[in-house]
Amino acid sequence: MSRITIHGGVPLRGTVRVSGSKNGSLPLLAASLLVDGEVVLHNIPHIRDIHTMIRMLRALGARAEFREDGGLVIDGSSINSVSAPYDLVRRMRGSFYVAGPLLARFGEAHVPLPGGCVIGSRPVDFHIRGFKALGAEVEEKHGAMHATAQRMRGTRIYMDPRLRSVGATVNLTMAACMAEGTTVIENASREPEVVDCQKFLTAAGAQIQGVGTTTLRITGVEQLHGLEWTAISDRMEAGTFLIAAALTRGEVTVEPVDPEHMSMVIDVLEQAGCDIRLAERSVTLSMDDRPDAVDVMTAPYPGYPTDLQPNTGVLMSIARGASVIEETIFDARFNYVDELIRMGADVRVMDGAAIFKGVPQLFGAPVVATDIRAGAALILAGLAAEGETEISGGALVDRGYEDITGKLSSLGARIATAPEADPETPDDECLV
Repeated sequence: MSRITIHGGVPLRGTVRVSGSKNGSLPLLAASLLVDGEVVLHNIPHIRDIHTMIRMLRALGARAEFREDGGLVIDGSSINSVSAPYDLVRRMRGSFYVAGPLLARFGEAHVPLPGGCVIGSRPVDFHIRGFKALGAEVEEKHGAMHATAQRMRGTRIYMDPRLRSVGATVNLTMAACMAEGTTVIENASREPEVVDCQKFLTAAGAQIQGVGTTTLRITGVEQLHGLEWTAISDRMEAGTFLIAAALTRGEVTVEPVDPEHMSMVIDVLEQAGCDIRLAERSVTLSMDDRPDAVDVMTAPYPGYPTDLQPNTGVLMSIARGASVIEETIFDARFNYVDELIRMGADVRVMDGAAIFKGVPQLFGAPVVATDIRAGAALILAGLAAEGETEISGGALVDRGYEDITGKLSSLGARIATAPEADPETPDDECLV
């Protein structure tokens, strides 16, 4: 999928099955490197970022392949390299997750500094500082990190309480799992995806106390054992389809999903005038009018997720009244705004916030996706707009959403795709 064409104005109706979590699956794949044996992961989405990580594991010597039943089998017993290829790391920042497991299990990791979406600076300083605190010798040279440690030692690590870095929490937890002694991580991230990784590690034999809290106490072990694990559902995908229903004045049920993981999103949508019905493993949203304006500020979980901020901005662009969205996580998350303005939105960005003055209607226009979440937001804008919207750069959306156009079509959307020049390697090589 590269170029996406949408004819808007059709209310979305029906039930959509939510895929496994992108943000939750990437840490699970990396954590599997800690296991000297076979891991079977279920509910892993077939998206571009997952396939990039699979190629990363293979480049390190691990076996990684999807079975016919959909399970992803990873066997790290054959790892023969501690150097992550730059060509893969540059494609997504999540690839830096391999640093912690390599350093913990093999005492060495050579990982280029990562690339990924253009949504602002996301330095890996917290990761590197934590590795050093654990006793590793770290050298940054020629755009790469080279770390060595005969065996890391337990220590106390303080994370920035304003950010509660997801990536650093995951990487340092994995590194500490095999460190000598006990490591305490203060101000750890509480995101459901992070907690799922902690539960996975515990099931594999890691000793982690405080799972799901901001203080983790990790006692190092000699080895982790193989296991089967099912990834949680993608709350960002679920939120995307719920907001799509609100934008098109439709009714959509997302399942399976844990409503507790989406409590802040549900609260904002209810404030906007949406009717929300909750079940044990599903959420249904119905809407028959323009939304009301709501002020939103992104924050680490349980705050409002930054990954849904662009979608929420689209919703506020047609709301009654004015709203302010503050972005506290990524300094370039408003990249989508210029494209939204081309569609008739009235938005002004200043000092880490965007002021939306709701308009009655958006209008189709040619627009360009700049990152995963911006691309999804422009799809949602096209669904709500009058006329035709053509989105270039749609391949970026493939990095985080499994068959989003097919799922939207099943809900009644008039949406089509066409190939576009794409320099990335095809993803089907990960399917067996």
